[in-house]
Amino acid sequence: EVTINYRHGLPVITLTLPTRSERCQFTVKPVVTTVGAFLQDVQREDKGIERTEVFTTDGSKVSDATLMEVLLMNDFKLVINSTVYSVSPPVKDKLSSEHATEMEDIKSLVHRLFVALHLEDHQVRKERELLQKVDHLKEELLPLEQMKARIMDSADAKTSRLLWVGLALMSTQGGALAWLTWWVYSWDIMEPVTYFITYGSAMAFYAYFVLTKHDYIYPHAKDRQFLHYFYQKSKKQHFNVERYNKLKDDLAEAEESLRRLRQPLHLRLPIQEISDKD
Repeated sequence: EVTINYRHGLPVITLTLPTRSERCQFTVKPVVTTVGAFLQDVQREDKGIERTEVFTTDGSKVSDATLMEVLLMNDFKLVINSTVYSVSPPVKDKLSSEHATEMEDIKSLVHRLFVALHLEDHQVRKERELLQKVDHLKEELLPLEQMKARIMDSADAKTSRLLWVGLALMSTQGGALAWLTWWVYSWDIMEPVTYFITYGSAMAFYAYFVLTKHDYIYPHAKDRQFLHYFYQKSKKQHFNVERYNKLKDDLAEAEESLRRLRQPLHLRLPIQEISDKD
């Protein structure tokens, strides 16, 4: 009572509805239709059907997610309410390798044409999303940038004052040693003093290396002191450095994605290949 025939390349399943006792045909698309979808179509056609299941010939239940293409490869049993139907699908002629290759080429061509026709819409939509993300990130960064500028100005001013204080101390030390050498004492007395001052300075530079693992180079020392003042000021003003860096990285990534998206894309469709086949 359940027959399967192929019409225009698609399987047509004919069965008798139990409530109305009418023969009904169901045309399925084996590549996309699942067993569960087919059974739902049968139940929708006849509201009196309470149970529909599919089993293999050895009694194993077929999952609803199984494609009809897989089910129609072998015999199976269709259960409608309490009635069991043994179904034997007809053997479908397999496509020749040459025809199958042509079909694959056509599918590939259709896919490339679809991408080419819809790529512009996708690109516009993606560009709009990236622009919205960039604007949102810039809005979040604006107050942080202003706060960072104020903190950097304050840290730079304190670092510059520290450098000038260091120059003033060195000048004062040089003047004091000259005064003690030529006006108060003699060079013989001041020579040991200058030696220990030089040796103490060397110890101070070595201690700097031990603590920082870097040589005492003036630009590096200035940058280190600037960062010290910057983080100290940031903590007092509750400036979240980690959040600022995260937003900057996200903004740079979004702008880079936007730049790549706006680059011209060259799609090569197999036009020459089609002409050769023609």
